[in-house]
Amino acid sequence: MNERVLSLINTLSDTHSLTLEQYKELIEARSPETAALLAEKAVAARKAVYGSDVYVRGLIEISNICKNDCLYCGIRRSNKNCDRYRLSKEQIMDCAAEGYRLGFRTFVLQGGEDPYYTDDVLCGIVAEIKSQYPDCAVTLSMGERSRESYTRLRRAGADRYLLRHETADKAHYETLHPAEMSFENRMRCLRDLRDLGYQVGCGFMVGSPNQTSETLAKDLKFIEDFKPDMCGIGPFVPHKDTPFRDCPAGTVELTCYLLSIIRLIHPPVLLPATTALGTIHPEGRELGIKSGANVVMPNLSPVTVRKKYELYDN
Repeated sequence: MNERVLSLINTLSDTHSLTLEQYKELIEARSPETAALLAEKAVAARKAVYGSDVYVRGLIEISNICKNDCLYCGIRRSNKNCDRYRLSKEQIMDCAAEGYRLGFRTFVLQGGEDPYYTDDVLCGIVAEIKSQYPDCAVTLSMGERSRESYTRLRRAGADRYLLRHETADKAHYETLHPAEMSFENRMRCLRDLRDLGYQVGCGFMVGSPNQTSETLAKDLKFIEDFKPDMCGIGPFVPHKDTPFRDCPAGTVELTCYLLSIIRLIHPPVLLPATTALGTIHPEGRELGIKSGANVVMPNLSPVTVRKKYELYDN
């Protein structure tokens, strides 16, 4: 490893900050040796904050119905081959009851942007979970909503909100999403969530179509500036029923490399070893933990619907 790269890693480890150009340089300097050193420093940084703890969140995928048509996503509204479902409040509460029995104390309600889940409906579900399990945290991952909606959900008891920014580069964002979705609105949502007192999670796909080392550097700089409570990154995995079906998948190696960098940027961040990592490599989640991640999200959804929530193949 050359002195320049070593200097960048040490600067990042010490100051938790690099310039945009330095992030780009560090991304382009990826090698097994560089990755090993970053992982070593990332694990040390994680242990300094969290010890050896790994946090477990119970994931409940409440609907695969979505009004959006994101080009990478298997549950996009244009996908006529998607077998749609929506969980009732009773089904969601059954999942929470089973999760609580198993020892879960955080429930993550995730779904497409399904118009059925109005503020009244979703607030009712959140309030019911908090009423029955007051010692549990409720995390929502239900996409872009109005500030008023986020305010109501917070008052109902939602503690955390996960909303991947997908990319911090506006031009890149527009190649991944339909024209009716805007980069500005995605960023507005994240700012509103932070303002309203949520613990906020953002994140991006690794290896998404049209991504470059420069767009990735912008993602890292955004994370440095925004300082999310959680950051979910995972490799892009193409889905057969999307416009990106023939695009190459992201890699475990680059994902783990970026996990290590993110841990050094913001040592207290909660970093999931995501489902996508486990999808493209049999030990993907373990490799994520060894690179600095410290959260896993086992699926509590009813077994009958799990295969239907297919954001990407397999």
